[in-house]
Amino acid sequence: MTLSFSNLLGSGKLFSIRGGIHPDDQKHLSSETAIETMPMPTLLRIPLQQHIGAPAEPVVAKDDIVKKGQLLAIGRGAVSAAIHAPTSGRVIAIGRFIAPHPSGLPVATITIRPDGKDEWCDLPAPLDLEEASPEEIADRVASSGIVGMGGATFPSSVKLNLRKRFSLQSLVINAAECEPYLTCDDRLLRERSDDVADGIAFMARALGVEDVIIAIESNKPAAIAAMKASAAKIPAKAQVVAVPTRYPMGSEKHLVQTLTGKETPSRGLTADIGIVVHNAATAYAIHRAVRFGEPLISRILTVSGRGITRPANIEVLVGTPIADIISHCGGLVDEPRRLLLGGPMMGQPIANVRAPVVKGTNGILALSESETRRDEVMPCIRCGSCVNVCPCGLTPLDLHSRIRNEELQGAVDIGLLDCVACGSCSYVCPSNIPLIQSFNYAKGKLTVQQRTKHRQEETKRLAQQREERMEKIAAAKREAMAKRKAEKEAKKKRDAEKKKLAAEAAEAADAPAKDEATPKPKPQTEAAEQ
Repeated sequence: MTLSFSNLLGSGKLFSIRGGIHPDDQKHLSSETAIETMPMPTLLRIPLQQHIGAPAEPVVAKDDIVKKGQLLAIGRGAVSAAIHAPTSGRVIAIGRFIAPHPSGLPVATITIRPDGKDEWCDLPAPLDLEEASPEEIADRVASSGIVGMGGATFPSSVKLNLRKRFSLQSLVINAAECEPYLTCDDRLLRERSDDVADGIAFMARALGVEDVIIAIESNKPAAIAAMKASAAKIPAKAQVVAVPTRYPMGSEKHLVQTLTGKETPSRGLTADIGIVVHNAATAYAIHRAVRFGEPLISRILTVSGRGITRPANIEVLVGTPIADIISHCGGLVDEPRRLLLGGPMMGQPIANVRAPVVKGTNGILALSESETRRDEVMPCIRCGSCVNVCPCGLTPLDLHSRIRNEELQGAVDIGLLDCVACGSCSYVCPSNIPLIQSFNYAKGKLTVQQRTKHRQEETKRLAQQREERMEKIAAAKREAMAKRKAEKEAKKKRDAEKKKLAAEAAEAADAPAKDEATPKPKPQTEAAEQ
């Protein structure tokens, strides 16, 4: 039977998923603050790695004058994304600068000093929804450097091209925004719902699907109402569905299961069951790209927490320093207990406020003492709370035990790679055990091991290829030498034959001359008469 939202959601039925939690969302701190535009910073630092996949490769040099929207770096490989200038100005450095990552390690970065003109470069012509082909839409999304704006930062054009590999029936727009504190998607849907709906229409056309579902958590009634009005303008069959307010509803596999009852295969894609999921902010970025030719150079994010003087939802340029954004919001109330990029459940600690925001940054949180838990870690009492709330059906306490004993393969065997890193287990643990940090450590170590193994295999393969290549070269040389020797022998033989023939010809030519020079004997009769 063909999977269709028309069949699955005709009665408005939703399906239950296991686990999950109900944290205090604290969304009221910023949910009623309209989106505002961040003033131009004095410097923009644009990392070349803002997406899953290979880093982009610079196409500009130091001291180049660039315009807003101009290509700064081109994506490399099948999974990568282009980087563009957020404003006009001069490239003052191309080097390494601290990244918005817990390690604080430097990454390749292009630094631009804005000239204040904010002058656009020449942009590509708008696309028409009815006339643009799926390939044209996907190509425009790729050239615009658009990635998943929900935090995963997977290049969006790659997802739009999944129609070539899978039989797709439906598009899900993930507007659940289940992370506490974050309200940027909520405000986007409330204030720019028509633009989001237009981007959704282009995505549906690129994917070749007729069914669209816009999933919004039930605690956002204004966003639900706005999108219901705008969804009517989408040519495909679009529905807005209020899903339960339950963390981690924003996990795409669990969202799809809630909507359809269909479970995504372990370590598989939702495309395996005919569904592609995109974030609402991604739809807005695609709208700007196809209708106006604008690349992804800015994004809307939430600045919140009780450690911030003025919580807000702000549209900022990619590359804006975190310190500038905090200052724009009135600065910190006191020294925060936690300073995070993203939400409190899956966000990462900010190592240095000089680091810039990137395409996947959806929030900056300054959490006070009252908003955070104690740091003291107690022994596991095996209460099973982490097992009860795990939405993936894993046993976090056993995973943690194996990881502590460096039994990484054992952890993989019981589902480590199926963990979506939602942090629900850490949230409910009465012993305050940093379970999610343990899992992330193990995944990181496995990645290093896999990369090391890959490098070793690649080195072995290259060495083998070199050996085969050298053997081919040696064989070719031997063959060439044998050929030259044979040709030399053949030439020598031909020369000998020619010499012999010439000698025979000369001898034959000399023979008549000798006959004429030799006196003929007189006839016998004549001698007798004499």
